[in-house]
Amino acid sequence: MRLGFGEILVVLVIALLVFGPTKLPQLGDALGKGIRNFKKAQAGMDEDEEREQARLAAARQVSSPQSSGVEAKKV
Repeated sequence: MRLGFGEILVVLVIALLVFGPTKLPQLGDALGKGIRNFKKAQAGMDEDEEREQARLAAARQVSSPQSSGVEAKKV
């Protein structure tokens, strides 16, 4: 479903009639800020996931037994 120039023009004319010429710039500004904040939040979640994976990998390395060259003797 792709919108062509004609469809976009019809939507803009309807929006102009419904909201009026004074509210339309405010609505566009609010929509732009909302999209910007959504993208920032999405990028922040990606960074949080990467940090969590790095933290888990570091925790696995610390908790895994490391050979120190000394073996336990059986009695």
